[in-house]
Amino acid sequence: MNYTLMFYLDQEHFAARTEPGKREAFWASFRPYANALREAGIVVGGAGLETPDKATTVKLQNGQRLVQDGPYADTKEQLGGFFIINVPDMDTALEWAGRYPFLAHGAAEVRPNLTPME
Repeated sequence: MNYTLMFYLDQEHFAARTEPGKREAFWASFRPYANALREAGIVVGGAGLETPDKATTVKLQNGQRLVQDGPYADTKEQLGGFFIINVPDMDTALEWAGRYPFLAHGAAEVRPNLTPME
């Protein structure tokens, strides 16, 4: 079954992904985790996301499309990226999420993916 692991980071660690002087340390911590997922052969897809200030949100208000700058939710932690993995069950997905190296600075959310309709 496919599960999506969504990774949330606080502002400081979100910035560390691209900030000179911090970038190498951030990615040095994350790469082994990403490599372990790939080496386990469970990665279906995934991507890192740009910073929340580059987000655009689309809503429908009074029948009109409303486009606004910024993320949908204004929170202390923001979605930084995701992996879709194929594992046997939720417990296994949670084990992989629990290995996310930045749990102390954000969170990892796990959701089962909907089964495609035929």
